[in-house]
Amino acid sequence: MLLILQIWSGNVSKVYQGKRYKADRFKGVFTSYVYSIKNDDKSLSEMNPPARLYKYEAFSAQTLENLKAQRIYFGSPSRFNDPYDCATNPIVLLPSPKEAELIREYYFANESTSEEVKLKFKQMSVDSLREMFQRVGSEAISSAVDRFPRERGVSCFSEHNNNLLMWGHYGGKYKGFCLEFSTDYLPFAKAKPVIYVNQVPHTSVTSFLTGSEMDAVTELFYIKSASWSYEKEWRIVHKNVGTLYQYEAKALIAVYFGPEVSEEALEIIALILRGQNSSVKLFRGERSKSDFNVIFNEFGYLTHLEAKDLGLR
Repeated sequence: MLLILQIWSGNVSKVYQGKRYKADRFKGVFTSYVYSIKNDDKSLSEMNPPARLYKYEAFSAQTLENLKAQRIYFGSPSRFNDPYDCATNPIVLLPSPKEAELIREYYFANESTSEEVKLKFKQMSVDSLREMFQRVGSEAISSAVDRFPRERGVSCFSEHNNNLLMWGHYGGKYKGFCLEFSTDYLPFAKAKPVIYVNQVPHTSVTSFLTGSEMDAVTELFYIKSASWSYEKEWRIVHKNVGTLYQYEAKALIAVYFGPEVSEEALEIIALILRGQNSSVKLFRGERSKSDFNVIFNEFGYLTHLEAKDLGLR
């Protein structure tokens, strides 16, 4: 929502939240981060996901329901295991004189800005505007960061299916399974990479004061501490927290079972897939004897009755 500001004796208060106003001339003028969210000179929005993404799951009634219904859950980031994940307030930089002038012009051009506010803006020096915009921008960013876990849902994926820590943390301590998805299908085609950094990011207030606060703050939620870089994470952000998104059956390519999965759990999942998507490949995991790794071998599944008819049971 657009922030409209009113100045009273040097104090700033938010007095109106009007319709979102997009000033195209500001688009692309500033990036949100000083710590650039780029890879090979591509912005985050331009980066396409790899052909396959993997989602580690523990074996539970809920994960079985989701598998049967062919759906992905977009949960609140407040339940993530990283206390900084989606909860980091960036360091807000003091706007440059040019940025302050552009923000002032933005409000001058917006029909929702009162004449009183326009007059105050006109009377203020550039240095006073810079300090005021930094203060108000910081409040807007902090508010958006606080709201994000309550409003937006996130679903997380990895580039790899054989990471020991991922199996231990998210794959039910090796007793769960890992789903392989094709990014040719939604929502997986919309996945964006997590960027791992060593410091809290710095940001400009311009994008927050000249457009949608939540849209401007969204990219913050693709930043994590470098301590988590082993996850090689890609994530999808949904506008509504708690959404269960049903994907096309062809999006699920394979299921990988952890090396400690029980035969009963394996058979339940195989039966679910056999009944609705028999083209999904199945792989059984085992611990490598030569290095610290999980090795997967494809196998075919026969139901109990099929195996009995063939004299295998």
